[in-house]
Amino acid sequence: MTSDSALFFGQFVRSPATIGALAPSSQRLAEVVCAPVPERGDPVIVELGPGTGPFTAEIQRRLGGRGHHLAVELNERLATLLSDRFPSADVVCDDAARLPELLAERGLSHADAVVSGLPWAAFPRELQLRLMDAVTSVLSPVGAFTTFSYIHAIPLPPARRFRELLASRFEEVVPGRTVWRNPPPAFVFHARRPRS
Repeated sequence: MTSDSALFFGQFVRSPATIGALAPSSQRLAEVVCAPVPERGDPVIVELGPGTGPFTAEIQRRLGGRGHHLAVELNERLATLLSDRFPSADVVCDDAARLPELLAERGLSHADAVVSGLPWAAFPRELQLRLMDAVTSVLSPVGAFTTFSYIHAIPLPPARRFRELLASRFEEVVPGRTVWRNPPPAFVFHARRPRS
C-alpha cells in the first residue's frame, strides 16, 4: 500500500461519511473527471474534496501555471498535505458549502469549472442540496461541473437522488463512460450551464 493510500484509508476509518472511499482515485479517473479544465486563458477552477490530490495533480498539469485553482478540503490533515505538495494551488481547509464566500474572499466572481471528488451518494439530501446550491451559485453561465459515482452505488437511493438533483440544476447532464481502471470502477457525470 502506498503512503497516500495508507493515509487516505486511515482518514476514511476516522470519518467514512466525509471521506467516502477506501483509496484515492486513479490517474485514469482524474483524466476523465478533469476534462472540463480549459486549455487556454486564465480560468478559475474549483476542486471540491481533493483528498490526497489525484485530481489536483491533473488540474495543475492542465493549467500549466495559468488561472486560479482553489482546492477546498474539509480534512485538515489532507489539506496540509495538499498545500505542501501543490504550492501553486490555493488549498483551503473549509466546508465546500462556503464556496461563494471563499471565492469572494479571493476577489473572484465566479468559477469556470467545478471538479468534485466529494462522495455525493454518501450524503443526506439536505447536505446534497446545500452543496449543490453552493456549486451552482458560483459557476459562470457556461460553466461546467464534473463529478463521479462508484458503479456499485448507482442503484442506491442517495445516488439516484443525486442524479435527479443534477438534472434539475443543469441544462445539460451527460453521463460519461465507466472508468474500469479505478478501484472501484467509477461512472463520471459532466454537467453544464447551471439553471438560475
